[in-house]
Amino acid sequence: METDIRQITSTTMKGGVPDYSVQPKRIDEAGVQPETYWDNPFWGTYLGYLKAIPEYRNAVRALAIWTCGKGWTAQEPTNSILLNIRGWGEDTFDSIMQDMIIVKKTNGDAFAEIINDENEGLLNLKKLNPSKVRIVVNPKGLLIAYDVMQADGKYERFRVQDIFHISNDRIANEIHGNSVLEACKWVIDWKNEVMADLRRIMHRSSLRVIYVDMDNPSALATIKTEWNTALKNGEALILPGRKGVDFEVVDYPIPPTTAFLEVLNFLDNYFYEVLGVPKIVTGGTQQFTEASSKVGYLTFEQPYMTEQRLLEQDIKNQLGLEVHFSRPVSLKEPMISSEAANTGQVGFQPNELEAGITRTE
Repeated sequence: METDIRQITSTTMKGGVPDYSVQPKRIDEAGVQPETYWDNPFWGTYLGYLKAIPEYRNAVRALAIWTCGKGWTAQEPTNSILLNIRGWGEDTFDSIMQDMIIVKKTNGDAFAEIINDENEGLLNLKKLNPSKVRIVVNPKGLLIAYDVMQADGKYERFRVQDIFHISNDRIANEIHGNSVLEACKWVIDWKNEVMADLRRIMHRSSLRVIYVDMDNPSALATIKTEWNTALKNGEALILPGRKGVDFEVVDYPIPPTTAFLEVLNFLDNYFYEVLGVPKIVTGGTQQFTEASSKVGYLTFEQPYMTEQRLLEQDIKNQLGLEVHFSRPVSLKEPMISSEAANTGQVGFQPNELEAGITRTE
């Protein structure tokens, strides 16, 4: 071994291990052509997350329920008009609005066909598949129409006033809304990978390794078949002892899972933080104190009330109807009253408020 100090070198971590960086994005805006179209290519993927990921589905559903699930108030004739909306036949105005909030957050845009009568006004709202609705804007980025794909695969053009359209987190002059899944999809994927790994480990922990002192292929095949049948049926397998044949069954212990569970808890909390919906409003109450539950409940008031106001404004601007969604019970006033009533301890002695040496006789 040579120990020539002149041969010292250094690693190339800076070039070999790149630093984390965020990929740049651009705004989807109108072009110079007379019409610019937006067809959301990701709805199929987003719909898969909505249907397959229970925590995501419950979270956006909770937001929709808090936004417009406690009812609404309106003056006549608006009240009668909204009560008569039936959607595809069995919908209600409440169910349509809740579903549109879910689709809006998941897809970025939600659409419903406005069915009007020249004399009677609004007759119905019919929800549309967002993957079949094309947004059409002019060179100035203003909405001029919607193209809706029909059953024959051809597009039918609708006027702007014929489609009820709500968007989520539209940025700058984008010609579409943005899905909340863009920000939390990575967290969901990571969590489900860990859950799949943990499930596989725990499932394989039920494996039994059998050592059989035998070279007879026919006898080994018989033991394999009978053993598999016993495992499938949940029965005990009784093997007859024969001279020169020894059977030994060895358990395959489950590896430690503490690290997996810690990562899952972290990802679960991180998911709700990224999504902006406190876990407490979805019904999850484990590991929550009363104080933290109240704070989570209180901080959620502003997000869902913002959704309410935006939806009320969209209904007013696009349908010409004024409706007010009922607010869920607030904890603001009870918490203020509780804090005011908790005056703390009284009757402190002067020496209890100053640092010093206490003399003990």
